[in-house]
Amino acid sequence: MAVGIDIGSNSFRAVKIDCATKKKLAEYEKVVRTAEELESTAKIGEAAIKRIIDAFREVEELFGEFDKVRAVSTAAFRKAKNSQEVRERIEKATGIAVEIIDEETESLLSVKGVEFGLASKGIATERFLMADIGGASTELILKHRKDILFRSFDLGILTTIQRFRSKEEIVFGIRRKMADIQEFLLDAYELFGKPKIFAGTGGTPATVAALKLGLSYETYDAAKVSGATIDITDIRSAYERLKLLDPQKRAKLVGTGREDAIMAGLVILEELMRHAGYKKMVVCDEGVREGAALSLCEK
Repeated sequence: MAVGIDIGSNSFRAVKIDCATKKKLAEYEKVVRTAEELESTAKIGEAAIKRIIDAFREVEELFGEFDKVRAVSTAAFRKAKNSQEVRERIEKATGIAVEIIDEETESLLSVKGVEFGLASKGIATERFLMADIGGASTELILKHRKDILFRSFDLGILTTIQRFRSKEEIVFGIRRKMADIQEFLLDAYELFGKPKIFAGTGGTPATVAALKLGLSYETYDAAKVSGATIDITDIRSAYERLKLLDPQKRAKLVGTGREDAIMAGLVILEELMRHAGYKKMVVCDEGVREGAALSLCEK
């Protein structure tokens, strides 16, 4: 039994996988907002550290016994000045060592997790473009057979709402970031062509798919969301629906801790669809946490 843990910039996600059957035995997700104070202090804040340690303890209680665990952290830990101190505090409190992985390792684990998710739905995994919208960064990865092109962009849902205040500023700020993304996509398409499949992982595309399927945060079903397709109309529909709700009602649909950041995520997602030139996106609930668990199984 292998456990993969992904301490993201917004969410803490864990999965327990049976290495013999490659089946998921348990899943866990909690909004911890690791990057909550990153823009203002360049540090992971005390409240976020407590939420992360609490999440580790909840995983131990929920998952029971397991052979091995791989806990990885991504953009927020890479950027934070106090990341080493936070790692030490987590290990002291839980006994689990946290890796701060670089952009390349994050991309490889994310691809491994998405391949796992797509294959389970009978979707071809030889060639695809994928986007992972996180709390402090967005990764774009093009997989072409055994080749992988990746780039991490300084564009996350939490850091965006920390930088910009009004809706107009958020939209303008996101659109300014699209020039670098467009350049990467043009280079990737020139080298390997444009894949037929555009996959999306992370909370934002999953939220759009869930709303399309009539699910809320409480009734969220990863099995239904993974493999679902969304388009720009679905993204706009989700945006228009959520913007009319007060934060409390919005939180019931998307989860407490996501009610403000999800709006920035939807703008990022729509812009990515436009610039990548796709009409549809395949949503994949799987990602870095599955990749981390599967990497242990391979060893």
